[in-house]
This record gives sequence, structure tokens and C-alpha cells, in this order.
Amino acid sequence: MNFLIELKSRNETLFYFGWVCYVVALCFLVLSHVTTVQVFKVSAWFKPLKFALSIGTYAWTMAWFCHYLPHFKLSLFNWTTVILLGLELLYIAIQASRGQLSHYNVSTPFYSSLYVFMAVAATLTTLYTAYVGWLFWQEGLPTLSPHYLWAIRLGILLFVVFAFEGFAMGSRLNHSVGGYNDNSNLFVLGWSKTVGDLRVAHFIGMHAMQVLPLLAFYVLKDTKATIAIAVVYGLLAIATLVQALLAKPIFQ
Repeated sequence: MNFLIELKSRNETLFYFGWVCYVVALCFLVLSHVTTVQVFKVSAWFKPLKFALSIGTYAWTMAWFCHYLPHFKLSLFNWTTVILLGLELLYIAIQASRGQLSHYNVSTPFYSSLYVFMAVAATLTTLYTAYVGWLFWQEGLPTLSPHYLWAIRLGILLFVVFAFEGFAMGSRLNHSVGGYNDNSNLFVLGWSKTVGDLRVAHFIGMHAMQVLPLLAFYVLKDTKATIAIAVVYGLLAIATLVQALLAKPIFQ
């Protein structure tokens, strides 16, 4: 509760946007159990569920981080995030309700243009996040512990790198290597158990932005250890990417 109270005081807009994402994620979870519509042999609601959880977590994380930047224009960042990611999530949900693809859908000029919009939205969000990360490198921020500051810097850096790794999937219209958009019954993640899956590295790398600061703040509490763990974490993400490119599944 203390975290939620503090988060709301830091950034009320992204606080409520994150809650909206989590509430609709719960709705998508229910729909995945009470409906039978599927896309690529898994529930069509898994994709909007994953995106709702991911966007909500991103919103809360950035709400927390941006508070540390004294001269940052929160309003512009907030509404850019809400509009771009909100519209993307809405389109993904609409397509799921129709049992149709949102990503990789270039079946008509209209769907192709919406797919391009999602790519643009993801790119702008990632670039904006990179700018926030650059500010953390530029400013000393003496109120933050060095190990925590380095965790934020490196977490955002890995997020940006592996967010752009998503273009490896988008350009191929396929998240699988050695198959065609293969999915498994690995709950919501759905990572392939038979071929390489580019989503694994995408997931691991992007969530460095949450994992590293939490580890640094609560467990490591040391700058050298934080940097070392960040390197290991980055190598893990790279290893899963190489494994996927070699058409090998993460779990067999």
C-alpha cells in the first residue's frame, strides 16, 4: 500500500493508466477461459493479456523513475505513453475479439497500415524511453544511491536494445525460427517448445528495467555487484536470442 500511495503521488496519470491496464488484463484472462476463439492454436486473448500486463508494468516503472528527474516534462511523456500504448492495446483487443491477427497482419492495405502504426508507436515509445535513460546518464542525481542509479541506467539500456529486437520478428512476420509462429501451452507466454522463439530474448531484455533496480535496491546494494549482475543478465538475454536464431527452443 505504501508503494501505491507513493506511486500515485509521483505520477497520477501513469498510476491510473497502469491500473486500467491491469484491470483489462484480468478481463482478458477471464475471456481466455470462457471463450474458444484462437489465433495460432492458442487463445486469442493471450496476446492482449500479455500486452496489458506489459504496458501496465512499463507505465508504473516509468512513473517511478521519471520522478527522479527534476527538469523532465512529465505531462508530455505521460500523454504520449497513454495515447500510443493505449491505442495499440485497444487494437490488439479488438482483433482478438474477432479472432484475427493484430501483429503480422498485412492481409489488406487497412490492416497493413494499422500494423505500421503499431510499429511506429512502439518505436516512439522506445525512443522516448531511451531519452529518459540518457537523462539518467547525464545527471548525477546525488539523492540516489550509486548502485540503484546504475541499475536504472543499465535496466533502461537493456530495455531499449531488446525492445528494438522486436523488429527481428516484425520484419519477418514471424516470431519463430524453424517454424511459423509456433506456440505452446506454456500458460500466457506461449513460448515454443519445438523451434526457436524470438520472444524469449525480447521478454527477458525488456524486463531488465524492473529486475535490475529491484535487485540492486533490495539485495545487492553494491555498485560493482549491480554492474556485474547487469552484464550477466544481458548475456542471458543475448544467449536466448542466439539460441532462438539457431532454431532451438528455450524449453524442450
